[in-house]
Amino acid sequence: MQTVEIYTSPLCGYCHAAKRLLTQKGVTFSEIDVLVHPDRKPEMIKRANGGRTVPQIFVGTTHVGGCDDLYALESAGKLDALLQG
Repeated sequence: MQTVEIYTSPLCGYCHAAKRLLTQKGVTFSEIDVLVHPDRKPEMIKRANGGRTVPQIFVGTTHVGGCDDLYALESAGKLDALLQG
């Protein structure tokens, strides 16, 4: 299984939805809360090619994007393959 990292904020409903989907799929992920660790936000923006909103989701070295992108992969039946690597 690929490593999964998600940059989040506790005030973000999309962050909660993305984490809920990953949890339902049994995926273990690392969460970086950019409100608690504001020093990590520039890192997120760089890794996300300028993406400034949360969530920003990474599976292995692949930048998935945000919550809508994660759900689109799931709907297309492509998320499990990406998670497996």
